[in-house]
Amino acid sequence: MSGPHSSSGELKRGLKNRHIQLIALGGAIGTGLFLGSAGVLKSAGPSMILGYAICGFIAFMIMRQLGEMIVEEPVAGSFSHFAHKYWGGFAGFLSGWNCWILYILVGMSELTAVGKYVHYWWPEIPTWVSAAAFFVLINVINLANVKVFGEAEFWFAIIKVAAIVGMIALGSYLLVSGSGGPQASVSNLWDHGGFFPHGVGGLVMAMAIIMFSFGGLEMLGFTAAEADQPRTVIPKAINQVIYRILIFYIGALVVLLSLTPWDSLLATLNASGDAYSGSPFVQVFSMLGSNTAAHILNFVVLTAALSVYNSGTYCNSRMLLGMAEQGDAPKALAKIDKRGVPVRSILASAAITLVAVLMNYLMPHDALELLMSLVVATLVINWAMISFSHFKFRQHMNRTGQVPLFKALWYPYGNYVCLAFVVFILVVMLMIPGIQMSVYAIPVWVAFMGVCYWIKNKRRGPQPLDMAAPAVK
Repeated sequence: MSGPHSSSGELKRGLKNRHIQLIALGGAIGTGLFLGSAGVLKSAGPSMILGYAICGFIAFMIMRQLGEMIVEEPVAGSFSHFAHKYWGGFAGFLSGWNCWILYILVGMSELTAVGKYVHYWWPEIPTWVSAAAFFVLINVINLANVKVFGEAEFWFAIIKVAAIVGMIALGSYLLVSGSGGPQASVSNLWDHGGFFPHGVGGLVMAMAIIMFSFGGLEMLGFTAAEADQPRTVIPKAINQVIYRILIFYIGALVVLLSLTPWDSLLATLNASGDAYSGSPFVQVFSMLGSNTAAHILNFVVLTAALSVYNSGTYCNSRMLLGMAEQGDAPKALAKIDKRGVPVRSILASAAITLVAVLMNYLMPHDALELLMSLVVATLVINWAMISFSHFKFRQHMNRTGQVPLFKALWYPYGNYVCLAFVVFILVVMLMIPGIQMSVYAIPVWVAFMGVCYWIKNKRRGPQPLDMAAPAVK
């Protein structure tokens, strides 16, 4: 943020390279892997490994497309800014508010997961109580300053990285040494009904839940305005995403599903009547009799959920700030205090996220699955708008004879692949009775945003962008 604020401060470039790297990792590892994988296991069995690889690669392509734009223009509220500038006013308005509601829903999902992890130690504590307590903690961290946020996220992510590497190492040792027992074998990946126990259709039906796991990678785009040397650290962080997916998703799942038969693990998870009652990673080590490892992993998955919510809280406040400066959100939300903290934007996002506490009070068993399906619906819009905005951005660069410093993969064919993939996810969601309503809600949501945009323009008249460049024709 370069422009002055007469009645407030401005964002500080307080995020160093190590913060950016770990924030990128923080968005990639959370509830989707540690808890959402339970639902994927039920549908796909061991073939879930292939599903995570496919979705991870599509997410990486989307990240490269976003990265190309933010390296050229490192601004706050990146999604909305690029859609507004290279596509049009309504596209920017819809992109911004959709992204905001996406991370609100992600935050609600992570808080719900926190309650389930706390249950592992203290089953008598209601999920809504845990959600409320950690809701307060994370918002206090974000209300400090960007360096405090960066340090908190750095250590949250360090815990995740160390634990997953440790889990992979321990699991590999148990497999190689035979200490995991007679049931621990790589052959578990194909012995119990085959690699595709429910056919390719089982994997296809699980793809929507798998996509949920990668719904935080785009968070990196919000760090651009507060990153020290964004044109150096952003490309580096994005390029490392593919290795993280291979190590932390594929590697962890291969070890997990080798340690015990997938159907036995599923039976244990379903014993409580709730497939999402606990993390498969924690349950595997508990089943192997390694209670110490199970307790450590439960602590890790708890911090992983808090990490994603922490990042989401940060991103939402910056999105509201960017939209307020564009005129797509109330101007009051553009105020930044002298410490460089957009307090009003943080509090506005927190007020809506509080609904998660109410949901966990009213429907503790069903809240997570409902929230995950809503996240995927908004994520579909988000990824499609990033890919299409990049398509328009590159057309503009080509017309003006400019060469991007950090190019996306395979333009324009990579864009077509990504757009086709999100359409495929929508078709899959329509085939799943429990989450069909999320797809039906998309046109309603877009229409509602259209009405809001029309009301905004009618009240204010056409508004020029304050901080962003004018729309490209």
